[in-house]
Amino acid sequence: MSNGSVMVNAEGLVKNYISGDETLHILKGISFAIPCGLSAAISGRSGSGKSTLLNILGGLDRSDGGKAFVSGIEITALPEKNLSVYRSKKVGFIFQFHYLLKDFTALENVMLPAYIAGMKKKEALERAKALLADMRLSDRAGHFPSQLSGGERQRVAAARSMVNDPDLILADEPTGNLDPDNSALVTDLLYAGAEKWGKTLLVVTHDEKLAARASSRYTLENGLLSENVI
Repeated sequence: MSNGSVMVNAEGLVKNYISGDETLHILKGISFAIPCGLSAAISGRSGSGKSTLLNILGGLDRSDGGKAFVSGIEITALPEKNLSVYRSKKVGFIFQFHYLLKDFTALENVMLPAYIAGMKKKEALERAKALLADMRLSDRAGHFPSQLSGGERQRVAAARSMVNDPDLILADEPTGNLDPDNSALVTDLLYAGAEKWGKTLLVVTHDEKLAARASSRYTLENGLLSENVI
């Protein structure tokens, strides 16, 4: 539930890429806001700039103009050393590919970011166990990624995204590699987990069912963002 404040506020974000003699205008002044504790979904064709926008909000890429605020922090103005802290403390990422470490169990994969960030090992373990339970993976906690199905791996990745207690979760095509049944389960558990832990969630997706669950929906086309009426 939103507390009335704003978690994400983008103001005229611009992103260009140089390709030979051509300048590609990927984002042409993107503005939108997401209230704290709510969710938003951005749809659009491949190459429309959805992942670029997500990467800017996650501090993984720089905009060429405009401003972006997350949790009151103007991330577009942060130097790189501050961005690294922002990425580890304020935002959780879920990608289309799970990026789990193959030599670590599901439990270790989830707890590792918290342990690296300075959380005590016992606390990191307990938090990881709780998140895996939310993702219905308690019985798979000791399994390695190679022993998990694609859907289970993505649920581990979803649990990992929340372990550092971030304010914002950014999900880039989190169901893109899954069959319909696993896609539906990941969708249910991702939204339920974000709601339970009070997280603001932004997904970019081609998955209509995933997008339909969001509090607000947008379409990104020709570098411009338009809000869909739900």
